[in-house]
Amino acid sequence: MKSELKASFAILCCVPFIMVLGNSMLIPILPKIKAAMDLSFLQVGLIITAFSIPAGVVIPISGFLSDRYGRRIIMAPSLIIYGLGGLGSGLAALLLPNPFPLLLAGRVVQGIGAGGTYQLAMALTGDIFKSRERTKTLGILESSNGLGKVVSPIAGAALGLISWVAPFFIYSILALPVAGAIWLFIKEPSKNQQHKPSFSEYKKQVIQIFQEKGVSLLACFIAGMLVLLILFGFLSYLSDFLEAQYNISGMRLGLLIAIPVGALTLTSYLSGNLLQKNSTISLKTVVISGLLAVTLSLAVVTVSRNIYIIFVAMTILGIGTGLVLPSINTLITSAAPTSERGIITCLYGSMRFFGVAIGPPAFGALTRFKEFPAFLVVTLFTLAITVIILSTLREKSLLPSQLLQKGTQN
Repeated sequence: MKSELKASFAILCCVPFIMVLGNSMLIPILPKIKAAMDLSFLQVGLIITAFSIPAGVVIPISGFLSDRYGRRIIMAPSLIIYGLGGLGSGLAALLLPNPFPLLLAGRVVQGIGAGGTYQLAMALTGDIFKSRERTKTLGILESSNGLGKVVSPIAGAALGLISWVAPFFIYSILALPVAGAIWLFIKEPSKNQQHKPSFSEYKKQVIQIFQEKGVSLLACFIAGMLVLLILFGFLSYLSDFLEAQYNISGMRLGLLIAIPVGALTLTSYLSGNLLQKNSTISLKTVVISGLLAVTLSLAVVTVSRNIYIIFVAMTILGIGTGLVLPSINTLITSAAPTSERGIITCLYGSMRFFGVAIGPPAFGALTRFKEFPAFLVVTLFTLAITVIILSTLREKSLLPSQLLQKGTQN
């Protein structure tokens, strides 16, 4: 990789890291926020919802706009909006006697900005890098996202020791310089600047992609959504379990929860490198292997409540997720040409985002029942989805023939 490309890619890797801080950094300090503003459980939950729903809605729109006008021109302003939304929430909390309404408004603005970040970084990585190098770089990009998941609860807990307001200001401190760097230093491939099809032509091309590859694309969408739904649902369960059963909270809890996410991050990086170096490995095989590892981790927790066994299972879950995501990212970004890659990638991003949002309440609802039947149902459901993906995912229909051969550009 040339030094100029390395610098550009390093900037792109900052985007998923910053985006994932949006919710994760606040989770450890939600009790402090609740107490400081005298909120109900529902109200404090809205602080997360106010960010997540706008982001999920905006992601496909930003994908369409990036296909029409370029990735950089959407991503840089989106990061600025993301940072300013966080700054607005922080100033409201710092200056107003009743900050909750404006704090929520700032979170909505922040969510709108987040909708034009990570998925566009993924699409632009797909534009820039070719052949199996794309798999490696997408693995690193996924690792940056995972690193944010590791760091954010620890950083949130640490900042909460200063003030519950402090994390809101960190968003702008991080996002605004990265927005400037993207605008000044990222260069998109020249084909992004060529003739843009009319909206009717664009729509026809997107429909054609789904007609030809829709079943395999849907299998990829579901796989990405499923592993993140299970990971974040399980992390929320683990947080409650450790606090209720072992009285573990605060910084210790953040560090323990970082273990499975750390396994995800390391596996994403290693699997991306391995797939780049060995073109004989099927991406579908890696996806199915990861899903089976996720299923195994669920089966282990179904039959045991020993804390050490649970952490082994959670590490296996992180490894399985780290196998699935880089391969799925490669399949998704390779399924469409540059002119439609943004919308395809961003539809996938919305599925991922909703998976993260659905996981904790879904696991919370399940664990109201007895744990053994609840986890057994989740295990069998995951196994059934894995079998469906095995039978419906057609790797060759998503990858251009050139990408199936190492070192050839598509």
